[in-house]
This record gives sequence, structure tokens and C-alpha cells, in this order.
Amino acid sequence: SDFKTQTCLTGGEDTPVFQPEFSPDGRYLSYIALDGEWESLYVYDLDAGTVRTLVSGAALSMPAWIQGMRMHAWTYDSAHIFYVRNDAGRHSLWVVDVETGKSAEVKTPYTHIVQLAASPTEKKLAFIGESPQIAAQIVVWEAGKTKVIKRSMADNLDEEFLPSPEKITWQAPDGMPVHGLYYPPSSPFYQSDGLPPLIVDIHGGPTSQKYEQHQANSSNDAAFYTSRGFGFLHVNYRGSTGYGRSYMLALRKKWGPVDMEDAIGGAQALVEMGKADPQRLVIAGGSAGGYTALNALVHKPGFFKAAVVSYPVTNLFTLEMDTHKFERDYNATMVGRLPEDAEFFKEWSSVFHAHKIKDAVALFHGAEDSAVAPDQSETVAAALRANRVPHLFKMYAGE
Repeated sequence: SDFKTQTCLTGGEDTPVFQPEFSPDGRYLSYIALDGEWESLYVYDLDAGTVRTLVSGAALSMPAWIQGMRMHAWTYDSAHIFYVRNDAGRHSLWVVDVETGKSAEVKTPYTHIVQLAASPTEKKLAFIGESPQIAAQIVVWEAGKTKVIKRSMADNLDEEFLPSPEKITWQAPDGMPVHGLYYPPSSPFYQSDGLPPLIVDIHGGPTSQKYEQHQANSSNDAAFYTSRGFGFLHVNYRGSTGYGRSYMLALRKKWGPVDMEDAIGGAQALVEMGKADPQRLVIAGGSAGGYTALNALVHKPGFFKAAVVSYPVTNLFTLEMDTHKFERDYNATMVGRLPEDAEFFKEWSSVFHAHKIKDAVALFHGAEDSAVAPDQSETVAAALRANRVPHLFKMYAGE
């Protein structure tokens, strides 16, 4: 009833703020905010009215696609804050002393760490951790040791089936370095003399990121393919988060041409490195990744021999009208505004150019999709059918 004064601490159109959190003793408010190119972890002293920077110059958050994401946590005594650093797709756990501002790394076997939750009564921390060799686990850390509370899947896969990724970079046509995580073929049973086929995997979002995670769970199927002789490349194309603000902004008003260039560039880089057969390149992706994959078949026919596409965006006009509330104005920053940018909308909507697709397509969609309407796939499937392009189309009822 008495909130008469309001103070804006930080934030604005170009300064996203992530996870404001009160310290247990009520003295501080912590938050992660963009500070130029990178992010900083700040504490605001509610008594003194002053702000201090505890950590700076790092990627400290993730895109807030869902509510309740937690990438830092106060200890019960308000003396320390646990936080996660993201170094080009690899997470590490750190703890900072609020008084001195000194940070120390907390050693763990994990390369992907999310959902930090500190005990309210003792110096313990729970989180979800995984690595290329360790499937996601709920873990409790205490006094330098981690204890597994729950596993997402049995740890019974031979590590020889689970390669660690190689970080690769290549140059975009505009000179910017582009990033990817390459998983080589890996099997204890088989080997081959020839160059392997390559699957180029394009993440959704579009401004999300692929991390060094376990590759045999539902969202990362690299191990399925690498164990069968395929190379697998996660492309963190320009526009992905985790590589600084300039990199993320490189997709603004260029969603379509830029991500497609980087998908092709990543495949080309691996061909030039002698790691992929140029005659057996496949592109795969869902949602925004499916958008990129189909655009690659339209604008660069024959480069990829096939595409595996789930719930793709194929029509930017209907996406503008039909998508859910949370992403309603996404097109304005990624593509442009109607009517003035209609030409760009049309050029990069594969539904208007599906007749140019000559390479094989496997297409999957859920009939109940509220983010990307099912007709985005149905129209493209009809064109593939009419043009006798080898394809597979599956619509899943109730999904």
C-alpha cells in the first residue's frame, strides 16, 4: 500500500536483466545484466543504495525462453554467490565472495550446468549437470564433492560411443568468425578409410546456443549418428547467444541469409579440413533450424543431399499472424516489419520457393503445434509431392 517511490536500477531496450535475486538476509539484490559486449553479475546494497560489480566480461546467463531459469544462487549466509560461466558452449561453476569480490572455480566433471539452487541452511548447492560423457543428473555439491541424486538415463554407454566435441571456427563472408561444435564418428567396433558423411545440425531459437552436452538424450542425438559413422556439427551461427552481444545482433533483420551462410560455411570448413565427404552432406533442424535447413535446399540446391526437418518455419507471413504471444514481435527484430519488408519475408519463406527443392527431405510436425502451425509443413509437403521430390512427411496427431 505504501510503494510511492520507484527506482529504475538498470535495464532498458538494449540492456536485458536476468534473474534478480534477493540475498537471504535481505540486504542485497543480485542480478545479471548486459554490460556492453558481455554480462556482469551485480549486487545492489539496499541499505546504502550502491551497486557493485562482482563478476564481469563473461557470458553468465541463457536466453530466458522459459520462466524460472536460475544461473546464480546465494549461499544461506549471504556471504557468497555461486554462478555459471559459459565459454563458447562449455559451462563451468564458480563462487564469488560478496565482500571481497574474489572468484574461485568450483571443480566439477560437468560441462553444462543449469538450475542452481542453494540450501537455505548450509553451504550446499543443487544443480542439473551433464557433459558429453555424462547424461543429465541432479547433483548436490558440498565441501568440494558432488553427489548424484537422480539420473536422467542409465550411465551404461561405453565412453567410446560418446566423443567430446572439437570447437571449430570458420570465417563468414563478412569476416566474422563463426562457431561450431564438431563431434567426430566414434565407435569401438568399426572404422573406415573414407571420409565420413556429415550431419549439419541447426539449433532453434533462433538466438539460442548448442552446448557441450550429453549427445544421447532426447534433444541431442549426435551419438546416434556418430556411433554409426556420421560426423555431426552443431552450428552456433551468427545470432546465437554465448559469444557476445555483437555476435547475437548479427542476425537482426538478416534471419534467413546469415544462418544459411553459416550452415553452408560450417560444412565447407569440415570438407576443407578433410573431415567430411562433400558428396554426403545432410542438414537437420527443428523450428528455426528447420527454417534454415529448407532455405539452404531452396537457395543452394545440391549442396546438401538431404534435409531432416521438424516443425519448420516455412512462411514468415503466417508466423507473424499465428505464433503464440511470447514470440509475437520476434519477426520485427529478426526479419522486419510488414508491409515495408514484405519482399524479404517472401524471399526467405521456403513455402513460396518449394518448387526449387530438388534434394530429399524428411519432414515431421505435431498436429497441435501452437508455436509453428502445422500448415507450415503441409504446404511444403504438397509441393514436394507435386514435384516428385523424394520425401517423407509425418504429421503426429495429438502432439
